[in-house]
Amino acid sequence: MTKPDLSQDHFQLEDTRVTRRYFGKFERITNHLTKVAATMEAEGRLGRRDIEALAGYLAGLNFTFRALAHKYHFSGRFSHAGQLTFDRVESGFPIYQELLEMANDALNARNHLENTPTTDELKDQMVRTIVGEQKIPTKLQYALSQRLYYEELAKGHMFWARNDPQAVWLGNKAEMRRTFQIHWAVYDSQVNLPTIYLMEVEDTGRIGLPKDQRRWPEAQAHLMAQSLGGLKLLTIAKGFDEDFDDLHPTRLRRFHIGPMYSHAFTRQTGPLRQVLEDAQSPVGEDWALVWTEEDLVSETVEHVKTGWFGKVERQIFALDPFGTEGPDAGVTRLERSLIMPERPYQSLAERNPPGFRDVRKFVVGDRGRVLSYR
Repeated sequence: MTKPDLSQDHFQLEDTRVTRRYFGKFERITNHLTKVAATMEAEGRLGRRDIEALAGYLAGLNFTFRALAHKYHFSGRFSHAGQLTFDRVESGFPIYQELLEMANDALNARNHLENTPTTDELKDQMVRTIVGEQKIPTKLQYALSQRLYYEELAKGHMFWARNDPQAVWLGNKAEMRRTFQIHWAVYDSQVNLPTIYLMEVEDTGRIGLPKDQRRWPEAQAHLMAQSLGGLKLLTIAKGFDEDFDDLHPTRLRRFHIGPMYSHAFTRQTGPLRQVLEDAQSPVGEDWALVWTEEDLVSETVEHVKTGWFGKVERQIFALDPFGTEGPDAGVTRLERSLIMPERPYQSLAERNPPGFRDVRKFVVGDRGRVLSYR
C-alpha cells in the first residue's frame, strides 16, 4: 500500500507578519495550557504528580515555540532567514523536521554563542548604524534574532522530538514492591503533535528501577521504541508487562496536545472550521485546541507459569465496551476536551454541532480565567 504524501499538507510561512502572528497565537495557547491542567486538577481529573509531570512538558513546549519564534523572526525580510514549515491540515503545529533541526542546532549552541557578539554588543552596533549611518540595521537585527535563538537552546528544558523516560518514586505498597510513575514524551512524526505518556508501575525487582543499571536503560529504550501514536495503549502496556517480569504496569495514560484549529492558518475540515469562520475572532483569539486523554487501567492480575517451576504476574486491563470504538480502542477511558477563547466558544454554543455536546470545553480568558463547560 502506498503511503500518502504528507508533504502536501505542509506549508511554509514566508511573510514576516504572518509568521509573527502564528507564533503569537501559540504563545497564548501554550500559556493557557498549564492553567487548563490546573483546572483539571481542581476537578479531580488529574493528581498532583500528574500535574508536575505535565507542567514540565507544557513549559518545555512553550520554550520550544519561543526559540522557534526567534529563529524565524525575520522570515521574508532577510534573504538568509529560513521559513517555518507547519502542518496546516493534520495538526496546525510545526512539522517534526523542525524539532529535529532544533535539536541539531542545540548541539552547537555553546560554540555559536562563543563565536558571535553578545546581545548588548549587537544592540550597541544597531544604535550606531541607525544614528550614524541612518540605515535600518537589518543584518544586525537578524543576527540578534539568531543569538536569542541559540540562547534559548543553551538554556535547555525544551520539548524535544524525544523526551526520554523519567521515574518518580511514589512509595512502597509492600516490602520489595515499590511504586513509580514513569513519564516521557515524543513529538509524533506521523501527525506532528506533542504526545505525553504517564505510566504507573509496581516494581518487584531486587534494585529500585531508576538505580538498576541493567533494567532502567532497557525499560527506557523499550518505552521510547513503543511511543507511536498508531499503537494502542493496550499494545504498549501488554508489551511492557510481558518483556519485564518484575515490572507491572498498573495504569498507562497518553495525552495528545492538538490538533490546533485556526481559520486564518489551518485547512482542517469539519464543524470546527465553520465555527471559527462564524466567530470572526480578533487576531490572537482565532483558535481552538483539542486535548485528548487516553487512560488504560489494570483491573486484576493473573499468575502465568514460566519455565519449569516459576510463575510471573500479568496484568488484565479493563477495556471500555461502551466507548466510541468499543473495546477495540484498547483503552479503559477516552476523553476529548476542547480549549478555546470566549468568542469561538460562543459560536460553538450557538451552532451546537453534533458530536460536541459531550466534549468538555475549557474557555480561556486573557486574565487567566478558565471556565469549564460540558
